[in-house]
Amino acid sequence: MNSELLIQLDELETCLKATGLWQDEPISAKALTSTEPFCCDTMTFAQWLQFVFLGKMRTMAKSGEALPENMAIAPMAEMVLSEHLYFNAVHQCLKNLDNTITKSA
Repeated sequence: MNSELLIQLDELETCLKATGLWQDEPISAKALTSTEPFCCDTMTFAQWLQFVFLGKMRTMAKSGEALPENMAIAPMAEMVLSEHLYFNAVHQCLKNLDNTITKSA
């Protein structure tokens, strides 16, 4: 289990909640069936982080499953969240995750 990764995923969740990007209601099952990158056709980037990315990465970290060799989520945040009031906080969390996962591969 990758404890550093799990800590950073928890930090991202805390950041999303603190910045108002966390959604309390569950997303529709249909939205989760998207095959587009970041489910961009069915949810916002923040929803994707919450409902797809966090769960998938936590499962991978806890199970010892191989992590991606190279990850670059922060650039997507730059594209879609750059105007958000709390962009810097979310962006920093994602850059940290990108670096941790790329280093561990």
